[in-house]
Amino acid sequence: MSIVRPYGDTTGDGMVQLSFTLPIPHDKRAEGAALQLAGKMGMDPAMLVHAKQMGDGFTFFVVYGKVTHLVDTDKVQVVERDYPLLSAKEVNAAIKKGLRRRLNVVGACIGTDAHTVGIDAILNLKGIAGEKGLEYYSELSVTNMGAQVSVPDLVETARAKKADAVLVSQVVTQRDAHLHNTRAMSAAFREALPAGKRPLLIVGGPRFDELMTGELGVDRIFSRGTTPREVASYLVHALIASKN
Repeated sequence: MSIVRPYGDTTGDGMVQLSFTLPIPHDKRAEGAALQLAGKMGMDPAMLVHAKQMGDGFTFFVVYGKVTHLVDTDKVQVVERDYPLLSAKEVNAAIKKGLRRRLNVVGACIGTDAHTVGIDAILNLKGIAGEKGLEYYSELSVTNMGAQVSVPDLVETARAKKADAVLVSQVVTQRDAHLHNTRAMSAAFREALPAGKRPLLIVGGPRFDELMTGELGVDRIFSRGTTPREVASYLVHALIASKN
């Protein structure tokens, strides 16, 4: 068993930093409310290190304080990468040998989500942080449908393109919109296509829990920081390597 405690100044001191917003204007009472909340969350003592009014009737706080909670790292649940990270050359070679055709990918932001930064970073040639997107891979055929795509349009395009994989980015999370949209998408694909004809369903976004694939009816969830290379390597793993 491996037990650890957070620290801020010295090892094991239990100090943590917390930021939050309260729907009240900034004054002494607001600062007291922030410290009261921190105390109820187990920070004792708690120190207010920053407070700033954010528009009319809202205040942003940063609180620093000590907690007694311990973390058992042996009980932490995460999704580990269970496939090798391939180069572009290796991805192309695997697809060429395993499929004997180009691998078809369709991507979109569904529902009312208009934030294409995530899907563009994975799909577009320019990619992200010096790593080229899936359009760079010669053995991948990429269709980027852009923003605010309806689920029926996504299903129809995936069917028309004979998609091997569908990539969906969801950034808007108010009222769990990303979860509702993903469930609606997976249900639509299950209804429209038999199990053997269904593409891989892959979703990504900053607020997804990678452990929720079964609950959401998708094959893979990628969280923040995912690179095009990781996605391309997963496609080879899921569609070619695991079957061989």
